[in-house]
Amino acid sequence: MTTKAQLAKLGLFDAKVPRYTSYPTAPHFSNDVGSDLFTNWIEDIAPNSSISLYIHVPFCRNLCWFCACRTQGTQSDAPVVAYLKVLKAELELLRARLPKGVTLSRLHWGGGTPTLLRPSMMQELAGLIAEITPFAEGAEFSVEIDPNEIDEARLDALAGAGMTRASIGVQDFDPEIQKTIGRIQSFDLTRDAVDMIRARGITSLNADILFGLPHQTRARMTTSVQKLLSLQPDRVALYGYAHVPWMAKRQQLIPSEALPTPEERLKLYETARELFLWDKYAEIGIDHFASPDDGLTVAHKAGRLRRNFQGYTDDTSDVLIGIGASSISRFPQGYAQNAPATSAHTKAIREGQFSTSRGHMFKGEDKLRARLIEAIMCDFRIDAGEIRQSFGISQEKINDLFVAATRAFPGVLDITNNTLTIPVEARPLTRIIARSFDAYDLSKAGHSSAI
Repeated sequence: MTTKAQLAKLGLFDAKVPRYTSYPTAPHFSNDVGSDLFTNWIEDIAPNSSISLYIHVPFCRNLCWFCACRTQGTQSDAPVVAYLKVLKAELELLRARLPKGVTLSRLHWGGGTPTLLRPSMMQELAGLIAEITPFAEGAEFSVEIDPNEIDEARLDALAGAGMTRASIGVQDFDPEIQKTIGRIQSFDLTRDAVDMIRARGITSLNADILFGLPHQTRARMTTSVQKLLSLQPDRVALYGYAHVPWMAKRQQLIPSEALPTPEERLKLYETARELFLWDKYAEIGIDHFASPDDGLTVAHKAGRLRRNFQGYTDDTSDVLIGIGASSISRFPQGYAQNAPATSAHTKAIREGQFSTSRGHMFKGEDKLRARLIEAIMCDFRIDAGEIRQSFGISQEKINDLFVAATRAFPGVLDITNNTLTIPVEARPLTRIIARSFDAYDLSKAGHSSAI
């Protein structure tokens, strides 16, 4: 049995570890991957295959203090209009290089706040995407929606463009917490946005909620989760707030003395988790919950759950192409990231080339270790048979990896029937255990709290 004392001894309350939405993680990307290599990878996509596409809109009307995403505030539409022209030019570059017959299995608009686009902008962008890469059968089109920045006309445009899933950030419904993190968003406003979304036949709803925010208590967490549950989202991401003011300067506005301790963060997480499970949500990985018939639940039960830059996914495409400043693409050959600064990204696109500024080409044991970490993060278990079949490695090699992990976590991991498993009581340690399969130097980057 893994007790709180054992969790503490193994580093849960003081370790800083990656979230492992990629492997290797972004701090290990280098400038070895540039526009030419990125172009080659696009041209190597199999004709008539399906890919995923991510569109990044790095603008917000108001910058939330808690957010560590690369965004910029604007009260004017002028920079958004200019950026949309760049997105269109970038998509045309993609059109010229994509093999014939490629379709979309997933399309996601993220940010920033993609819903600050005017309806005509949304229609124009969606129309161009459909011309270049039409939807495959059963495709999903999801959009991050800010209830503060949405209306009937924009939802009409999104529904008309084929949006199938809406994603709403909640964070917390408590007024004092909202004021402290610079995100004012009442429950009534959020409920009204959800009602407008569903009135258009869009029944799939994601929601994000945070634990570890300043002034958060178990009672306040309970109230916020119960309000969220009344909206009946299909999926919920229960993320731990990452306080990294040295990286995200706006977080310096958040009083660090009001943040819960690591031990209190665990209690906040457990409080929310119990409420989701009580309402019959399936537990997906370390921080997601989904309704019994949701695609994530189905994929989890079938062993098809995967992990990407948006968290857990049921998308099985080998290719994810990121469009827009700072977007990251994933190929069978490696990762490629666009220039983070909007100005540098714009300059490259206007010069007729992709803005790829860094990335990583898979080498050595990268793919093997990526799969080991993904299996741990998705399923809390590693099946040696699957690994042998997929990577052609020996049982001796797998045994060595398993032994190294069990030595690092004595009495924690179970090895039975050639499978390494994290028992339920030790799952708060999942990211730390995943780190034991990471061959890269983790001292290079400041990662977020393990809990």
